[in-house]
Amino acid sequence: MINEPVVDRLVEKLGTKEHPVSRYALCVVVSKRARQIIDQEQNQGIKELPGGVKEIALACQEIISGKLTMVKD
Repeated sequence: MINEPVVDRLVEKLGTKEHPVSRYALCVVVSKRARQIIDQEQNQGIKELPGGVKEIALACQEIISGKLTMVKD
């Protein structure tokens, strides 16, 4: 279970006041990014991320830091 960062902060960071994001949308964005990270690891032959960080936690950290955003199609 991920306790940090808090889900509400992730939702706020991913969306805007004019265009809020649902928890479902957050889940979709995080899972897609985690899958990309896993695929990159497999292509590079990496078995584990440095520091034992999980892919989902890394995706959440990317949202909080502003590296990962959501674009509506």
